[in-house]
Amino acid sequence: MPRPRHCPMSVEPARDGACLSAEAVAAFLRANPTWLAEHPDLYLLLAPPVRVHGERLADHMAAMVRAARARAARMAEQAHGVLAARRASAGLAARVHEAVLALMRAADSADCVATELPPLLGVDAAALCVEGDHPRMRGLPPGLVSTLLGERDVVFREQPADAPLVHAEAALLARHDALVRVRLPGPPAMLALAARDGEALAFRDGASALGFLGRAIAAAHER
Repeated sequence: MPRPRHCPMSVEPARDGACLSAEAVAAFLRANPTWLAEHPDLYLLLAPPVRVHGERLADHMAAMVRAARARAARMAEQAHGVLAARRASAGLAARVHEAVLALMRAADSADCVATELPPLLGVDAAALCVEGDHPRMRGLPPGLVSTLLGERDVVFREQPADAPLVHAEAALLARHDALVRVRLPGPPAMLALAARDGEALAFRDGASALGFLGRAIAAAHER
């Protein structure tokens, strides 16, 4: 199939390979005077006109400036979001480091999780949970850890419906939570973090840091 010719002045190649002429483009715009206003993104592709006289030309230039400013604002917003996420992840990593040091000092890892980790991680409650009965851990029904985590090591949730089951007395605080797999010998276990404020757990890019915390808790528990 022959390729359509390059058409400097065309909107798009016609089906027969011919080009739309400049006159055809001008005729289309005259017949559809609001078309450019309805497609402001195209202003970014246009060369700015030379400002001479007349309000129409001034309005055209103003539209191009508005389109450029809107694009710049969108790019700035995206950059701000990326920087905020990076700062949150860096802050989480520092908090996890402090939590690991606390675990290294603690004689009882489950007690350390419940009492020292919440202020260190900036959450409202934390608990080490295990399927079945354990004297120092929160008991969970068999199969619940696999149901909640699946193949993942870290899960972030909002408004968890099973908060009373997972967080027990801290259920009212668990408007947001994070569940972290803890690989202990025996029944499946996990770390459950609860927070009222979504900002406390707004570090989706920090899953690797929380995964490391889960491994640190397992190592501390097996000492």
